[in-house]
Amino acid sequence: MQEKKLEHKGTWRSIFLFLTIVTATSALFHYAIVNLYPSSLYVGALMWSPAIATFVTLTLLGRSVSSLNWNWAKWKYIRWSYVVPALYVLITYLLLWLFGLGGLADAEMILAWARELGLVGIGTLSPLVATIVGVVLLGTIGVLKAMATTLGEEIGWRGFFIYELRKVLPFTGVSLFSGFIWASWHWPLIVYYGGNIVLELITFFIVIISMSFIMTYYTFKSNSLWPAVIFHAVSNVYIQKILPPLTMEMEGSEYWFGEYGIMFAIVTFSFGVYFWRKARNENL
Repeated sequence: MQEKKLEHKGTWRSIFLFLTIVTATSALFHYAIVNLYPSSLYVGALMWSPAIATFVTLTLLGRSVSSLNWNWAKWKYIRWSYVVPALYVLITYLLLWLFGLGGLADAEMILAWARELGLVGIGTLSPLVATIVGVVLLGTIGVLKAMATTLGEEIGWRGFFIYELRKVLPFTGVSLFSGFIWASWHWPLIVYYGGNIVLELITFFIVIISMSFIMTYYTFKSNSLWPAVIFHAVSNVYIQKILPPLTMEMEGSEYWFGEYGIMFAIVTFSFGVYFWRKARNENL
């Protein structure tokens, strides 16, 4: 009993050490994004802060970086880590279209999006072809590119952090605690760049904590950090770059759109509850 208590104490110390380091390293890049310029360089560096904190923590604890679950997951987990986030973003926008909170983009919007993607020749000929090519390219090359930065976050959050939490908390506690910390880590950017800050903080916390349940599930089922890396990248690409440009906003519906939107919070919450129940039924 005493031995287990000491073990738990040591685990909480390693968790506190990691959180202290990730807070210190992230603060530098949060400052740069907010006070200098929100460039992709600073954002990329910020997203690698959890990985840096993990490497430093492991070194201080006398553990090897190879102790993380670098192994490639079974293909069924890799497939689902792509399908699930793409599905919940698609459902979000289908509901927005269905309830008249948004509409499908017109030809002019699609051509403007095609020009941004460098598909001028294709887009000029056919908005439909431009849409198909744009979605395919962003859904493949765009996701691979996004993985370069989501890897930095996931080494920290799902590669190290949730495995430490698992030593002292059950699945629900791990998902809630890690999700709350992960969401809190973003708050300076929401506060500085947000519109309706209170609403956006609420919806964002719901989204991130819900995602945490799903990603924790796939991480523990696969014993690999790669499903979380792919899941995170796919979610970012679909909610930021694919569905919004293909949707016209309606007047008065701005708070329902995007990754800070009410509809996205509702849909991801539903998915989170499903995976929470799934994990409980499987005694994860």
